[in-house]
Amino acid sequence: MTVTIIGTVTARPDCRDELEAILSRQVAPTRSEAGCINYDFHVDAADACVFVFYENWRSQEDLDQHMKMPHLVPLLSEMDRLLAKPIEIRHLRMFGCLAT
Repeated sequence: MTVTIIGTVTARPDCRDELEAILSRQVAPTRSEAGCINYDFHVDAADACVFVFYENWRSQEDLDQHMKMPHLVPLLSEMDRLLAKPIEIRHLRMFGCLAT
């Protein structure tokens, strides 16, 4: 079953540009992971310190493997310094085509 999440990462204002660079560098290697269906990186239109990832994974196991990848170390090892608050992960369930 496909796993969909929205991850929200909020930068400390003085670390915003550094965090954007770190997050940008993890996009290409994540998209090449075997279980990644899509991995889309956004910045909030109203708050440049808020970054949002929309992700679809083939399975929970693939997402779990993703969280162990070395390209996440620059973020995970510096979260206390870079982030204004903990990463927020929202799990979604996709509905098929709904009848109108």
